[in-house]
Amino acid sequence: MKITLKNKYTLKIDDFKFKCCIGKNGLKKNKIEGDKCTPKGTFNLGTLYYRKDRVKKPISKLTVKKIEKNMGWCNDSNSKFYNKEIKNNKKIKHEKLFRKDYKYNYLLVIEYNTKITKPNKGSAIFIHLTKNFTPTAGCIALLKKDFLILIKLINKKSTIKIN
Repeated sequence: MKITLKNKYTLKIDDFKFKCCIGKNGLKKNKIEGDKCTPKGTFNLGTLYYRKDRVKKPISKLTVKKIEKNMGWCNDSNSKFYNKEIKNNKKIKHEKLFRKDYKYNYLLVIEYNTKITKPNKGSAIFIHLTKNFTPTAGCIALLKKDFLILIKLINKKSTIKIN
């Protein structure tokens, strides 16, 4: 099952088309940390995270993990934990997964630069939630209802093509 970013406003899977938003500075083949671009390429999908205190456990064939208060995602290019889930740590630059807003109530990891990480190539590339389609820092964002449909359609072998 392949998800395709048809254009910067449309995510397609089978007969479903979902309105989406991407990185503020568009798509980029050679992404770098902090450029606000969504990386081009075909990628596997990783863990599906959710906020148990706000939303129900999602129905999905993916690996599902509850977001805890102390969870973060390392965006420090100099760290051995770069582009990995970590416990929040003041000594390591990271993004909190347990956010005050709704955007990470559900999030799906796009396996970009995750297996063998290259420093400064970009981190924390997710599919997450939006309400107003404001451009992201590099992720792809969907409405909650569309996100929940998408995760029911895909499985651990699904990929996303961003071009």
